[in-house]
Amino acid sequence: MLAVLHLGHEAYGAAIIQELEEKTGRTTSAGAVYVALRRLEKKGHVTSRLGEPSPRRGGRPKRFFAVGREGVEALRRAQEDWAAMARGLEETLEHSG
Repeated sequence: MLAVLHLGHEAYGAAIIQELEEKTGRTTSAGAVYVALRRLEKKGHVTSRLGEPSPRRGGRPKRFFAVGREGVEALRRAQEDWAAMARGLEETLEHSG
């Protein structure tokens, strides 16, 4: 969902994968991204819409994604949970590994 938020109105499959790879430095499986997007859409966290068909894509439209209100709230809760779990571990994390 964070990659979708970063991309805004340009959040479609290939762009999401590229964003994830650039931000994390890891290779990302297209299949995993599309499965995650479908699950997030079923949960109501993201919505999707079809763009205009493109001759460059063989007449197929791109599917664009957006994070909905419920998705933003889920991200906010996750961020709060992460912060709560990390609180007090600054020194430990600084001196580990």
